[in-house]
Amino acid sequence: MTQRETTTAAKNSAWSPLRIPVFRTLWIATLASNIGTWMHDIGAGWLMTSLAPSPVMVALIQTATTLPIFLLVIPAGALSDIIDRRRYLIAIQLWLAVVAALLGFLTLAGFTTAWMLIVMTFAMGLGSAMMMPAWAALTPELVPRNELQATIALNSLGMNVARAIGPALAGTIVSLFGAGAVFVLNALSYAGIIWVLTHWRREVLPSELPSERFFGAMRTGFRFVRHAPELQAAVMRGFGFFLFTSASWALLPLIAKSLVNGGPQAFGILVGSVGAGAVGGALVLPTLRAKFSADLLVAAATLLYAAAMLGLASMDRLAILSLVMALSGVAWITVLSSLQVAAQMALPDWVRSRGLAVFMAIVMGSMALGSLLWGKMAELVGVPHALEIAAIGAVAAVAVTWRWRISGFEKANLTPSMHWPTPVTRPDVTADRGPVLVTIQYDVQSQQRIRFLRALRTLGKRRRRDGAFAWSIFEHTELPDHFIETFSVESWLEHLRQHQRVTDADRVLQASIQDLLVAGSRPIVTHYVAPEVRALQERE
Repeated sequence: MTQRETTTAAKNSAWSPLRIPVFRTLWIATLASNIGTWMHDIGAGWLMTSLAPSPVMVALIQTATTLPIFLLVIPAGALSDIIDRRRYLIAIQLWLAVVAALLGFLTLAGFTTAWMLIVMTFAMGLGSAMMMPAWAALTPELVPRNELQATIALNSLGMNVARAIGPALAGTIVSLFGAGAVFVLNALSYAGIIWVLTHWRREVLPSELPSERFFGAMRTGFRFVRHAPELQAAVMRGFGFFLFTSASWALLPLIAKSLVNGGPQAFGILVGSVGAGAVGGALVLPTLRAKFSADLLVAAATLLYAAAMLGLASMDRLAILSLVMALSGVAWITVLSSLQVAAQMALPDWVRSRGLAVFMAIVMGSMALGSLLWGKMAELVGVPHALEIAAIGAVAAVAVTWRWRISGFEKANLTPSMHWPTPVTRPDVTADRGPVLVTIQYDVQSQQRIRFLRALRTLGKRRRRDGAFAWSIFEHTELPDHFIETFSVESWLEHLRQHQRVTDADRVLQASIQDLLVAGSRPIVTHYVAPEVRALQERE
């Protein structure tokens, strides 16, 4: 029995994914690295308040971190789906370590300027952008599907334990040794992840088909997202939340500096309070999920975060603000974890990195845009009023995005069903031939016409999601219950990939369509491929 099967057989709990040795080791290494990352973020934010303390320049640190993710995360997702993820992640970890070390030595030597800090932060953001889709897609490779929700919660817990520890450590280290020291420590923190990934033997499902090309993979990824309403719902809810809640992150260094006896330690305490609150939220989240839907949890958490921003705008005592930030941490982990679970559950393995990349691009793009927006707003009306406006916007976003539901599709089985038989072809039908036209004929029970057409339209969305660039349904002009479904794909190779992409949920849908057909009849599938133009020209 494999490690994954052993874990599946074990009784599930919030901690059960840690029974898997490779996940447990990687989780511990990631915790250490995340502590270093939070230390780095505190050091960068506080260093900018010394180099250029204007609201726009301080907010630009957040923008420099998130903008590269918005710009590059989708190409990174395509790369992650078509090359070896393990080696890819090792290379990115080395990049992040080198950039962090360089920034640390430059800062310790006194050479870092405001714009140099932004450029180096942008370089760190480039590494994060290239890493994030592959890292998120790695999770289902380490644990079985029934452990996915607990695993995402554990990852969020680890991130927020790091958020509680890292800022407090950073505040002390910055006050004693300067920001350069935390940059160097962050560089060292990547060593554990590099070691684990180097020694991990990744299991890859064999495939007789060649890997997708980069631009074709990107195009296929966008097509999937366009026809995946479940993923679209997570994207829209994320955009509505992060666009407004980014205000507190962008302006928090200025709030900490404005406090009586404010300084890097106060800044670290406030950020650490967010992490502490998120840890507490992660512990109670399984109980809340058992009682309330994900949609209701996201809405309630958004209202709580808006209230926290109002408290941040109106209070000036560190102890009270720490409590406020802890409440915002509870809200943050509730929204982020719920949306991440929804996005993961909406994606089959073959397109997981690309789908998560789109989700991350929207989230990080909204945070980058929000950071600039709220930084400028703070310059115009002041930090408190900017936070108040952001809080009102967050509440309004709940109503605007409510129609995009993220609940109700968690039980869909997206594992490959492989129930489509491999089509028989002539020897001259090679992989590069195309485009390909597929037709399916149906004889439908007269009383089931409406149900059939509704089910087939759902199937049509899935055909497009899996690679079809065109789909249609036609009815016979003489036989009222005879229908022909058609869809087209770019090449014969792409159609063969469709055979590997069809899921168990698709199989269930196709079985339900079969039940609506005339007794004894079955769908008749026919394949066509465009003739070779070169061969026709030679014959002429």
